[in-house]
Amino acid sequence: MRVAQAGVALPRETQSCTTQLNRLDRGRPRPHALKDRFDMMTVTKPKLATDADRAIGSRIAAIRAAQGLSQTTLGHAIGVSFQQVQKYEKGRNRVGASRLQMIADLLKVPVETFFADKVSADAGAVPVQTYFDDPAIMELVAAFRSIPDQTTRSGILSIVKAAAALRNAGTKS
Repeated sequence: MRVAQAGVALPRETQSCTTQLNRLDRGRPRPHALKDRFDMMTVTKPKLATDADRAIGSRIAAIRAAQGLSQTTLGHAIGVSFQQVQKYEKGRNRVGASRLQMIADLLKVPVETFFADKVSADAGAVPVQTYFDDPAIMELVAAFRSIPDQTTRSGILSIVKAAAALRNAGTKS
């Protein structure tokens, strides 16, 4: 057995193949060899972000903001920089499945929350995205989440439900 340049012993059949290749590569380039090299160097286009990526990113941003998390905090929690979180939220970079699951777990929402509007079985159901797009609703959610006392939260929820019921009763008359 001979020793290769890197100091590793090669089996005899490998040595003969290597020697033959070295002899062939020393001379003029073979036309078919150049064609093979060109075929192997096909350039693929980068995957561009789609409308779905932008929609997912905007939902991540809305839920993150509603929960009072900064991009830096979210980035540290999922193992990326805040710049990467910005790119996800603006839809410039795609969010992989495992990272999206990490984000959903951290934000305590189901992964489905980030995907296209899925109207429930109710014919008059409002898509969830509608709520995320309204700044007043997101402000209300953020303020509600900042209340630590469960009794106070229950009271506020009762007031909001009563106000909605009164409003709905007034519009039906």
